[in-house]
Amino acid sequence: MHISIGNDHAGTEYKEKITDKLKGAGHEVTNHGTDSTDSVDYPDFIHPVAKDVSQGKANYGIIICGSGNGANMTANKHQAVRSALCWNTEIVSLARQHNNANILSIPARFVSLEEALEFVDVFLNTPFEGGRHQNRVEKIRCK
Repeated sequence: MHISIGNDHAGTEYKEKITDKLKGAGHEVTNHGTDSTDSVDYPDFIHPVAKDVSQGKANYGIIICGSGNGANMTANKHQAVRSALCWNTEIVSLARQHNNANILSIPARFVSLEEALEFVDVFLNTPFEGGRHQNRVEKIRCK
């Protein structure tokens, strides 16, 4: 599976650990994030992830910033992106099951690294349920 990942300065450590975990599991990872803790503008690192996902260059995306909000808002400006800001495993699971989320937004300043790593596992291993949710998901995209 190909995962595109991006982060701002608040998510550098999380990005590094998540990337190591993904590569260790045999996934291909494209890193669009900063490798520094120096302040940067999150859209510069999130738009490339959203483009990878919306253009089918990556199966999924993972984005990380301090609150997760700015990254999530940025990603969701792209058609065919359904980015979900998640702060516990239940929300992660529902984002996949009911919303067919294709990008996981992690709030690095509000969840532990261990929680973030667990979110990634849940995100990648939870299937979309389809059924009654499919029609709803189709209505998300602007025409």
